[in-house]
Amino acid sequence: MKLATLAEVNAERAARRPIIVITDTASGEQRAVKAADFAGDPLHAELDKHLRMGKSGMIEVDGKKLFLNVYAPTAKLVIIGAVHISQALAPLARSLGYDVTVVDPRTAFASPERFPDVNVVAEWPDVALPPLKVDHYTAFVAVTHDPKVDDPALLHAFERDCFYIGALGSRKTHAKRGDRLKAQGISDAQFARIHAPIGLNIGAVSPSEIAVAIMAEITATLRLPKERAA
Repeated sequence: MKLATLAEVNAERAARRPIIVITDTASGEQRAVKAADFAGDPLHAELDKHLRMGKSGMIEVDGKKLFLNVYAPTAKLVIIGAVHISQALAPLARSLGYDVTVVDPRTAFASPERFPDVNVVAEWPDVALPPLKVDHYTAFVAVTHDPKVDDPALLHAFERDCFYIGALGSRKTHAKRGDRLKAQGISDAQFARIHAPIGLNIGAVSPSEIAVAIMAEITATLRLPKERAA
């Protein structure tokens, strides 16, 4: 890899922005494509596919064999609420390679003993979230059932354009949540992005089953094309 290309890759990775390096395996020619430039690239469909999957791989175009080297940020999961569902969800997400943080101002719940090997922040969202640098490669899950905690956290998730935003609660609860968030400036389109009731409908009952449903929905949102993940 040329030094200029390496510098470009390192700059994008430091900023948590995806980039793909395309190498012609016959000639050795290389070019780097930033995620912001995918739409205008002749290989945009293949670039989108490989980025969604998070995997490098070989493709053949017009008789040329090209290797796509994918550099994608490590996905984060921010869980608002140190509840029983979170205790099952956090280790499951970690096993899938997510960088997990649990946020809950209630110190009786947000403790290392209840969440071993997980970053736990026992602060209110307005204090806890800014240092986490939540971004588009973050899945955001609100499960406290307390509007004082969940609502400001969800507003932060909208501001940072998280790829997945989910919130626990019935349809009635979610409708009331909509009234509160829209009163604070959230648009109908933004509110529609919230996955609620949270998780895929698999008939989950226990906290562990609900965690599986949530993680499955997050995975579908990350990996599938938008038209199939919806």
